[in-house]
Formats: sequence, structure tokens, C-alpha cells
Amino acid sequence: MEKPLIYFDNAATVWPKPEKVYRFMDEFYRSHGVNPGRSGYDLAIEAGSLLDRLRKRMTKFFGGDEDASDRLVFGYNVTDALNLIIPGLLSAGDHVITTNLEHNSVIRPVNHMVRDHGAEATFVPFDSAGFIDPDDIARAIRPNTRVVIVNHGSNVLGTVQAVGEIGRLCRERGVTFVVDTAQTAGVIPINMKAMNIDVVAFTGHKALMGSMGIGGLCIRKHVEVKCVRSGGTGVRSINPYHLEEYPWRLEYGTPNLLGVASLWAGQDWLDENGVEQVHAREMELAQRLVDGFRRIDRVQLYCCDRLQNHLSTILMNLEGVDPGDVGVMLDMEHNIAIRTGLHCAPLVHTQLGLVERDGGVRFSIGAFNTAEEVDSAVAAIANVAQWAIERKAKPRGALAHA
Repeated sequence: MEKPLIYFDNAATVWPKPEKVYRFMDEFYRSHGVNPGRSGYDLAIEAGSLLDRLRKRMTKFFGGDEDASDRLVFGYNVTDALNLIIPGLLSAGDHVITTNLEHNSVIRPVNHMVRDHGAEATFVPFDSAGFIDPDDIARAIRPNTRVVIVNHGSNVLGTVQAVGEIGRLCRERGVTFVVDTAQTAGVIPINMKAMNIDVVAFTGHKALMGSMGIGGLCIRKHVEVKCVRSGGTGVRSINPYHLEEYPWRLEYGTPNLLGVASLWAGQDWLDENGVEQVHAREMELAQRLVDGFRRIDRVQLYCCDRLQNHLSTILMNLEGVDPGDVGVMLDMEHNIAIRTGLHCAPLVHTQLGLVERDGGVRFSIGAFNTAEEVDSAVAAIANVAQWAIERKAKPRGALAHA
């Protein structure tokens, strides 16, 4: 009988989702799956009501301007959101500061703004523990610096940045501060006003416990964003140009109502379970995983000597074993799902010197993992490490028959 799957790829997407999320998505879409706000009949109005209430609810969740919840705008995911906000804030001659911790959802749009639109960019490195020094951000600010973009929690290293301190420095210098919360929204409390964050970019399918295909932006009311796309809004259709008002300024076409339902139910689940409590339990399991790995010869751990200001994402390698081979053996022999490679964040691996060895092995613990699953992962890595030792000890001629 096949072993049940052990899933440690929650940094890619949280799975499974809470049962109540699945139920509410199904029930709401069956009963209200019409185009919200496009028509005047009762069902369309009711569908639009959930969309509007979710804007208010998530604005409050992020500590945004509750009197400007129309600036909570929805898109496909955090990559889509960042591809809206980066060109929406930058113009030719503007300078943007970001970091070596970023995902390609920041790196590539920034590089396109530099190459194609005449912007300038600075990428700030992280220290040996995986953290950005806020003073390095401050030192990089120039007279033409328009935006600072920081990854709140690294999808590779799991380190959580001091966005409150960075936000304070940006506010003092009059620079717009954008935070990518793909890994932290739902596990780390975020308060835009207290942390001086101007824009939050979020995705629904991770710790917010929603579905794939929805994400967006929460934008403070003092921030002006250019409209960089255009199309249907279902509002004032006679207008030959895209609307300037929020949320339509940054929303296009039919909204993802199924995703809206998933985020609403995900907010219910987070209210019941508590963001801090979910994170604390995940970190207990992360500590158990790290402690287990430290007992295994040949395990190399990165930026997790201390797990303060950290997510439950752990990067490791096995000396002498390709990360991809580790992933295949965990999958095929132990039915454990993890992620290997560069994790769409090549600058992290470049700074760590891991590009030539094809990156690392990432374990990302979620809300529904167990201590028993962590122990199974430790045992599986010990098994792979022993295999590597035995393989190295074999005479050269024996390898052909291994």
C-alpha cells in the first residue's frame, strides 16, 4: 500500500485548504456564480456585495485606510499585482531600490523598467543570516529614488524582514514603500499604517487560505498609481477610456468570484485560528525539522541558525548530492513533496553561491503538517544521506551496477 503523501511545499501553495473554504466556495459559486456588479438583478447585486465586503475586510486585515477600501484591488496573484504596481509607480529617470531576496515577480518587472523604460535600479544584498539591513536601504536612496520594494518573507530562506524600520526610513525620505507579502500574509501580522507601508501586494493561494487565481494590492490613499492596462469594467461603458476611479483604475474585466469566495472563507478561518497562533505552531515544527537535520552528517543548512523573525521555510542541501536528486528520492521512495532548484529567486542563490549546484532543497511547513510528518522527513533525509555515503564508498566499477 502506497504511503500517504507528505506535503512540504507550502511556500509554493498552501495545501490542503481548510474544509470550510472548499465548502463555501462550492456553495457560494453554485448559488451566486453570476457576474457581480455588471447587472441590476438581485443575484448580481448580492454577488457584488460579497466583493465589496471583502475589500473592506481585507483592508482592515492589512491595516490599510479603512475609509478607502476601494483601493483594495484584485488581480490574478501577487505576480500580477506587482506587474501592475511597478510600472504604475515608476517612470523614465526614476530610481527603484529592491533586494537580492526578491522573487522574479519583482526582479523581472524592475529589470524591464530599467531596460525598456529608462528607470534605474539598485539591488541591496542580504547579510549572512539572510536579513536586509535597513541602513543599507537608507544609504541606497538617491534624490530620484521613487520606490523601495522589499520581500517581507523570503520564499527561499524564510527570513522575515524588518519592514517597519524600512518603512519608517522611507516615510522620512518621502519614498513610496511596497511590500511583497506573498509568504507572510496570513502568518505574520501586517499593519500598513503602523509599519509605514504604502502598498501591500498579496496572493490568495498561500497562507490566506484562498484559491489559486486571486491576489491583489492594498494601496494607501495618498499613493498615486498610473493606469497601465485598459479594458472593460462594467461601469460607464460609454467612456472611451479606462476609468480613473478605484477600484476600476486597476481592475479589468470580470472578477474571479470563486477566488473572492475562497478569500472570504479564508478570512473566517484565520479569525477562528489566529494568525499568530498559526505561525507559532508552524515554527515549532520548523525548529523540530532543523534540529533533526542538524543531527545528520552532510546536511548543509542556510540562514536558519536562529529562527527568530523567520517563516517555517527551511533551505538545505546534502553534500555531494544534486538537489534535484534529493527531490526525486524523497518523492519516489518516501512520497514526500518538496521543492528544489532556484525557487524563482535566482539572486538569493547567486549570493549564496548555489547557482552552479542548481540551487537547494526547500522544505516549507504549513498549517496542516504534523510532528510525525516532520520526523518522517528527517528520517528520509538521513536515508538519502546514508545512500550518498555508501555510493561514495563503492569502488568505481561497482557504480555501473548500482
